[in-house]
This record gives sequence, C-alpha cells and structure tokens, in this order.
Amino acid sequence: MMQDWFPKAKLGIFIHYGIYAVGDVSESWSFHNGQISYEDYMKQCEGFTASKYDPKKWAELFKKAGARYVVMTTKHHDGVALFDTAYSDLSVVKKTPAGRDLVAPYTEAMREAGLKVGLYYSLIDWSDYRYRSVYPEGGKPEDFTNDVFATPAGGPENPALWEEFLEFNNNQLRELMTKYGTIDLLWFDGDWERSAAQWKMPEFRAYLHSLNPNVVLNSRMQGYGDYETPEQGIPLIGPEGVWEFCTTINDSWGYRPSDNDYKTSRQIVRMFCDCLTLGGNMLLDVGPKEDGTLDSRQEQVLLDLGGWIHDNEEAVYDTDKGLDYRHYLGGSTISADKKTLYLFVYDKPVENVCVKGIKTPVKRITVLHTGEELTWSYTGSLPWSGIPGTLWIRADQMKLHPMVTVLKVELEGEVTYNLGHGEVITQN
Repeated sequence: MMQDWFPKAKLGIFIHYGIYAVGDVSESWSFHNGQISYEDYMKQCEGFTASKYDPKKWAELFKKAGARYVVMTTKHHDGVALFDTAYSDLSVVKKTPAGRDLVAPYTEAMREAGLKVGLYYSLIDWSDYRYRSVYPEGGKPEDFTNDVFATPAGGPENPALWEEFLEFNNNQLRELMTKYGTIDLLWFDGDWERSAAQWKMPEFRAYLHSLNPNVVLNSRMQGYGDYETPEQGIPLIGPEGVWEFCTTINDSWGYRPSDNDYKTSRQIVRMFCDCLTLGGNMLLDVGPKEDGTLDSRQEQVLLDLGGWIHDNEEAVYDTDKGLDYRHYLGGSTISADKKTLYLFVYDKPVENVCVKGIKTPVKRITVLHTGEELTWSYTGSLPWSGIPGTLWIRADQMKLHPMVTVLKVELEGEVTYNLGHGEVITQN
C-alpha cells in the first residue's frame, strides 16, 4: 500500500550494480539478445571484486544530491544475487572474488543516512532452468523456439517446475525482507514474460505484505503494484495516481566504460523539474564500476542536481504538481497550502515571464535563490467577468541560476483559476 513518504520524496537514486560492470556489456540483455554468449557473460564473475565498495560514501553522495530514497539491484535477470542466499549458488558471495554479501552494508548505510531503503528484484531469472518451464499464458510453443532463456523453446511445459520457481522467488524475497531490517520499497522487474495468473500476483502481493504490511511495491506486478514506473522517455502527461520516472545519466543502466553519451547536469535538472511539474518522482540511475566506485561524471551530475535542490528546496519538497501548461509554458510546483506558485524558468527571458488564467491576486514575486524582488503587471483583465488577464513578470534583469531559475509567486490567498474561452466586452 502507498505510504505518505513516497510521493513526498521527489527524488530517488537507482543503482544497477552487478557482474555486467566487468566486461562493458549491458546487464543480462546482452546474452539474452545474442550480443555475447551466456558462457562469456558469466565469465565476468571472475573479475567482479567490489574491492572499493563503500556504500557509506554512496549514501553521503546521495544525500548531497537531495535524494530521499535509494533502490539497488539485488538480482537482475541474469540471476546473480548480490546477497548471501541459501537457495542458489549463483551469487557474488559464492561465484566472484567479492566473496561477500553486498546488500547488508548497503541497507545499513542508507538507513544510517536517513534514506529510505529500496531493493530491486528481478522476477524473471534467465539462468534458472525452472524459470524456463512454461510459456507465457496463451502462447504457442512454435512461437518461442528461439527463446531459450525464458521458455521451453518449443518443447513441452513442466508446470511442477514452474511452481518450484515461484517458491524459489518467495524464498529469496523472504531472505531480503527479513535479514536486512525494514525494507521500505520493493522494485520488481520482468513481470511481462508471464501473466498475473501465472505469477499468482494476488497471493504474491499478500505474501509480501505478510512480511511487511507497509512495504511500497512498484507497478511491475501485472497490475498489482502501488505506483507507475515510466522509463527513460519523460512523460508528456503524468500517469494517474502516484508515479516515478526512472532514467539513466548516460544511455546505460549498469557501468559501461564505452558509453560516453552523458546527459548534462542542466538536462537532468530539467527532467527533474518536468517530473515535479507533472506530480511524479524521479529515480535517477547510477552504474558503479565493478570495484564499487562511481564514474566522476555521474558523481558530478548528482552534486549539481543536489546543488540546485539545495538552492530551491522549498520549490521541491512539500509541494504538489504544478500549473497546467495552458497557464504557464514552463515547469512549476504549488505549495501545500496552495498560496505560492514556483515557476521554473529554463532560459534567459528576453523581457517578461507570462502566466495566464490565475484569478488570485499576486502579493509578491521573488527570485528564489537570491531573494531579489521582481515587478509585475496585468493586461486584459475583465474584473466584472471573472477574467484575471495575463500576468507579466519582468524578469530580463534578474540573476539567473546556473541550472534552472525559480520564481516564487506569493498569492493573496489560495490559487484559483479561470479556464474559460474569453468574453465579449459589453461595457467599457
């Protein structure tokens, strides 16, 4: 069930950490899609050391970034667990030079830093023969003859093995939810390869709540999660209810030294502002190197984002989704008491910043990061018709923030709107 902390958190950090950081390949998909053999993919275990793994340093950085929660991969689709599981030998504890449980120090460090603890867990496991025991509900065997990692690949089904796999997932999740203190959020992935009935999702959800009734569950549970998770492409319209946009700093979830296509800090701040405007969270991904350190470019983006949040904190936390783009052609948020608008100005205004259709009179306008007061005026107001006119904020001389400038518009009361189509003037 949804907890109050989650929609108020605004920013989370996603961590994709695993053996795929060794060989410059994408996590799991690289062998699934034939870009590398399964055998060569698994040879990466030999080079995974976690020799400089220090989640306390991560937590310090994530706090500086302004994050309120963190989600780390405990097992991706490759089936390699980052924790000491009694139900499989395929773990970094038993198969890599790292030789230890990496989830325990992660959960301890995040909790100690006051960050909510999230765990990513892949429902699918392309290394487990029991997972490959059935076809997607309604699927025909002849349509899956080449799908050797997810299905019987044209052969007969074995429902008993599928039941064993579901029990395996339940056992590993019990480990994750009972050995590492309170887990605040579970972030599932891979639900699309089976139906809700095959996953037994109603029973699965009830099982998870029996372990922690307050755990937040993401949407990738075939309709049985708590919030939506649009990925990579920023939404144009916010999904209904609570949601979270997950995205990468470059093009890769896990660390790939060949991927130098990094988004700029300004782009990341702008994307974050888009999420705030539409009423969602952003889950920003980092991919640690195999030794546990982060690329300095990823660190810098997090520090720049955190610097912007620090300078404009009241426009971020404890706010609601912003104005409709019909009112303001830019991002915005609204204070919890509905009496203050925060306008995101992405570029240097040539003259004025324009806001339309706000009926509540303005009391004061300031540049949030400097406190500088700005002047404003109205045009086209028809008081007798309830049409407020257009608000023009003189902003061409203000000191710009290096990332995104925020204007604090204080109103005389709670914000009210006019969404009409205009009026004919019948008196002057």
